[in-house]
Amino acid sequence: MAPLADFLLKHAPIPHLPYHLTHYVRGATPLSTQPVVLSVLAGYLATIFGIREIMKTRQPQKLTFLFQVHNAVLSSGSALLLVLMLEEIVPIYWRHGVFSALCGSEAWTERMEMYYIINYYIKYVELLDTVFLALKKKPLAFLHVYHHSATAFLCFTQLNGKTSISWTVITQNLAVHVLMCYLITTQTTIIMPTAGGAKIWWKKYLTTMQIVQFVVDLHLVYFGTYSYFASTYWPHLPVLGTCHGTESAAVFGCALLSSYLLLFIKFYIDTYKKPARGKKSVTNGHATANGNGLKED
Repeated sequence: MAPLADFLLKHAPIPHLPYHLTHYVRGATPLSTQPVVLSVLAGYLATIFGIREIMKTRQPQKLTFLFQVHNAVLSSGSALLLVLMLEEIVPIYWRHGVFSALCGSEAWTERMEMYYIINYYIKYVELLDTVFLALKKKPLAFLHVYHHSATAFLCFTQLNGKTSISWTVITQNLAVHVLMCYLITTQTTIIMPTAGGAKIWWKKYLTTMQIVQFVVDLHLVYFGTYSYFASTYWPHLPVLGTCHGTESAAVFGCALLSSYLLLFIKFYIDTYKKPARGKKSVTNGHATANGNGLKED
């Protein structure tokens, strides 16, 4: 049963959509081919660094209202998507057990596929976070830019690979995102910690939560990857069964999430463990709406 999904389908004014917009059809669904995705992400990089150059001779923009609307839309959308995904996957867990919910082909339902597509498109909306930073003349930190662009590409690869374990990573990310957006909206002014700036008391704990999230993510995706390769190539090894998805998607997911963990640990050490020197500020963890540190107002 999926009460919220059924309610929305029955009462929300959702137009009838063609098959390729509710199911992932490579080449027909928007942003479903590698050349198109790479072109869009290259355009994202060109746009933000182009804006940065243009803004060098201009006053920073406030954009407070637009920023708040953007944040509210992403926050409410993330909360809704989180509930929809959980009410789809929990019955699979209840009927078939943990391993089937994580790795079974039955976990890749039609509704889950549609939710994955929506989550994928949200990643492109989140690219506007960096546009706001550039227009406000804030530093475009490597972690911020890398996390945004790489996460969009990660979602693309997992849709192509139909990795059933994707929901574990996405739901954790959505939960952290919702919490972060709530904390941000209750904060009147958001400032990154600098020698002369105000510090946000919960920023350290949020970063810790994000690191824990990636540790859990890696345990799950490495388990799924091991299950696939062991059952496919090394059946003599102990294994519960195969994990639904492709080899390339599994390997890329493991590699990218590992890089996220290392980068966030580095950010944590640079921000909270290294002694401050003069007025040097740490700008390697600008917040984003999808759990990439703290968002700026």
